[in-house]
Amino acid sequence: MKEGTPSRTAAWVAAARGLGMALPAHARIAEDPFGLAFSSPALSALVGRTGSVPAWALTPGLGDFVLYMQVRTRVLDDAVRAFVAAGGRQLVLLGAGYDCRALRLEELRESTVFEVDHPDTQRHKLAVLARLGKDSPSRHLRWNFEADPLGTLPKALTALGHDPNAPTLTLWEGVTMYLTAEALDASVRMIADYSAPGSRLAMTYLHSRRLAEPTWSTRAIAAVVARAGEPWRSGFDPDELHDWMTVRGFGVARDESTADAAARLLPRAYARRVADSTRRVALVARESVAVAQRVP
Repeated sequence: MKEGTPSRTAAWVAAARGLGMALPAHARIAEDPFGLAFSSPALSALVGRTGSVPAWALTPGLGDFVLYMQVRTRVLDDAVRAFVAAGGRQLVLLGAGYDCRALRLEELRESTVFEVDHPDTQRHKLAVLARLGKDSPSRHLRWNFEADPLGTLPKALTALGHDPNAPTLTLWEGVTMYLTAEALDASVRMIADYSAPGSRLAMTYLHSRRLAEPTWSTRAIAAVVARAGEPWRSGFDPDELHDWMTVRGFGVARDESTADAAARLLPRAYARRVADSTRRVALVARESVAVAQRVP
């Protein structure tokens, strides 16, 4: 991302989550009433006054992205719920962006949430929440992933109150594609360092083949995020992910593409809009969510 500027891609994700509130009830599988405030104050104010989202905001192209974000958000929300149901009480949002799970998920009321992200993005997030009259229940760690030594992050978390002897769920959403292969390796090993037995890692990733052999839509979206200062750099081969994670201290328990998750969670007509190869948003059919458990 560009120094001095909050993450633009985080704002786009927040907008999609916020616009999901306008979907019909049977297609609305994740709710984020705060999302729009981080992307478009004007649109957020309009929705606040009228109680509805204008029709132009859910045109087919944008609407497909909103549906996709519903799916990705719900899969990770469910990973959080499963961890809490198993007794976990620590959540680390690595590259948190404008994630508001600490505010919107009732299941996290008795948990400690740590949000780690770039200082510019965190400052903007806290300022927006203040304008909304909301206090963040999370503990915030301002971290420049390009400048701060990654190996010191576990100690920085401990200084904020993280218990390295208690299970932790690390949520790594929409981040891995922006890292080099070397940074991915170092990051997962670092996560393993602060993850006690019983800990889990839930992460999204792009399929490396789609990046190596891009369709026109992949090239178009890649160009947009690159212009925003956040180019895609890495992906994973799903067939190789299990072995890759095992070497670094995690065993993959679940690995599901967003297309398969859409088929599981959404009515058929909406699920097709996420995975249909004729649609621009078909890129997301090549993104997956993996949930892994800490292993010795």
